[in-house]
Amino acid sequence: MFFKAGMFPVKNKTEIKEQRRYLRLHETGAEKLLWNALRGKQLGVKFRRQHSVGKYVLDFYCSEKHIAIEVDGAVHSLSGAKQYDAGRTRFVNDHGIRVFRFTNDEIFADLDKVIEKIACLINLHASKNTPP
Repeated sequence: MFFKAGMFPVKNKTEIKEQRRYLRLHETGAEKLLWNALRGKQLGVKFRRQHSVGKYVLDFYCSEKHIAIEVDGAVHSLSGAKQYDAGRTRFVNDHGIRVFRFTNDEIFADLDKVIEKIACLINLHASKNTPP
């Protein structure tokens, strides 16, 4: 089910403001590297880091294109984490946001390729009024 923006107060809830702040201050090396490439509209759109949707905090979010970028470390390959990530992705998708995942290894091995993929995703979602 697709929800229109503003239909429910689910984004950046004040109850998890401290959690978002903590995550920004304690970002991983891969998140820091990717953020340096995304910040300041370097890809033509604004990304926010540690943006919440419901009880979940997204690593990077572009409200204009309804795109979330998640950076997955080794912990995400554990079975419990995979189930959690799947439920989280469903919730975020239900709010009209497409989630794209990259591993730490992908970012460290070939950041340019990751940025190229993200640029393609941005172009695929050319209209902010078109649900993914």
